Amino acid sequence: MVDLQGQYHKMQNEIDQAVLQSIRNAAFINGPEVKLFQKKLEDFTGSNYVIPCANGTDALQIALMALNLSFGDEVIVPAFTYVATAEVIALLGLIPVMVDVDARTFNIDPAQIEKAITSKTRAIVPVHLFGQCSDMKPIMQLAEKYKLWVIEDNAQSLGSEYTFKNGVTRKTGAIGHIGCTSFFPTKNLGCYGDGGAITTDNEDLAIKLRMIANHGQKVKYHHSVIGCNSRLDTVQASVLNVKLNYLSEHLEARRKAANSYTEALKDWPFAHIPETNDNVLHTYNQYTLIVKNGYRNELKAFLAEREIPTMIYYPLPLYRQEAFKRYAGNGYFLTNTEDLCQSVLSIPIHTELNEEIQSHIISKILEFNPQ
Repeated sequence: MVDLQGQYHKMQNEIDQAVLQSIRNAAFINGPEVKLFQKKLEDFTGSNYVIPCANGTDALQIALMALNLSFGDEVIVPAFTYVATAEVIALLGLIPVMVDVDARTFNIDPAQIEKAITSKTRAIVPVHLFGQCSDMKPIMQLAEKYKLWVIEDNAQSLGSEYTFKNGVTRKTGAIGHIGCTSFFPTKNLGCYGDGGAITTDNEDLAIKLRMIANHGQKVKYHHSVIGCNSRLDTVQASVLNVKLNYLSEHLEARRKAANSYTEALKDWPFAHIPETNDNVLHTYNQYTLIVKNGYRNELKAFLAEREIPTMIYYPLPLYRQEAFKRYAGNGYFLTNTEDLCQSVLSIPIHTELNEEIQSHIISKILEFNPQ
C-alpha cells in the first residue's frame, strides 16, 4: 500500500545527516529541530500557531481538553472514520454523537450535523477523510449559528485545500478553531515513528494547548491546568523538517497517480471511482473505490491472489464497534455509513507509485469479471 523504503532512499543523505545532527546535539526533547519544524509547519498551513505533540490522537485529546467542556457534553463526529476521532471524546467523559456522511466524498454531511445538534452540543469534529477536505463553509456557518467549536481531524489530509465562494483558499487544519494532524509514517507527511501537531489562529487557545501538552505548565514546576505529557521528539522533528521540503512534490505525485487510476477505471462497471468537490484540492492519502453489487470482498481476494494489497477503511461504523454501542443504542442505522462499510476498498497509492507498477495494478483490476 505504501513504499516508505523507496521514499527514504530518495532523501537518504538529507535525512541521515539531519538525524545524526540531532543526536550529536543531544537535545532530544524540544530541541532546535522541533522549534524549526513548528515554524515551517506554520508557514505551510497558514496557521498562526502550531503546537507539536506526540501523535494525532493526543492532538485531538489536547484540543478537546482546551475547550472547557463539561462531563456529558456532546461532540458531533462522522460515523465513518477511524476510532481515534470518537475515542478521545469518550475518554474525556464527553458524548460522541455519530452522524452520517456524504456517500460521494466519504466526509461528514453538514445537513446531518444540524439535525443532531441539541442543547448539549458543544463541538463538531469534521474528519477530512482519505485526503479530501470536508465541506467546511456550511460547517463553519453551523458553528457560528449554534456557537459551537470546530476541531478539524486533519490526520489524513495535510495539504488539502478548500476554496470558499469569495475565492479565499485555506489549507485543512487552518479553517476551524483548531486543527489536529498526525505524522504516522503512512500519512501525507510521515515521520519514522509517532508524531502529531495542533494548529490554531487563536493566541489564547494556542497558549492553553501548549500548556496542556506540557503537563499544564507555562513556567516549569508551576501547573496552571490539568495537562498531559505529549511531545514531538527532536529526532522525529529532524526527519519531518526534511520531508516537509518535499511535501508539495509528494502530494503532486499522489494526485498524478490518482488521475491515472481515475482515467483507467472511470468506465469500469464494477466500482465507483472517488469523487471530489470542485472547490477542494484532494491529497489522496487513500484512493478508495466503492465496489458495486456486493463484490468488494471478492475483488479483494482476487487482487490478493495476484499479490496486490488492498485495505478496507473501515469495515464497521463507529456505532457498531463494541466500545461505542452504548452511545447509539440498538437499531441505530445510518444508510450511507452502512453502505460504505460494506463496499469500500482502497488500492495502493503513494509517492513512489511509478507508471509500470500502476499499470500492472490497473490491468489486474480490469481482469476482474465475476459475471
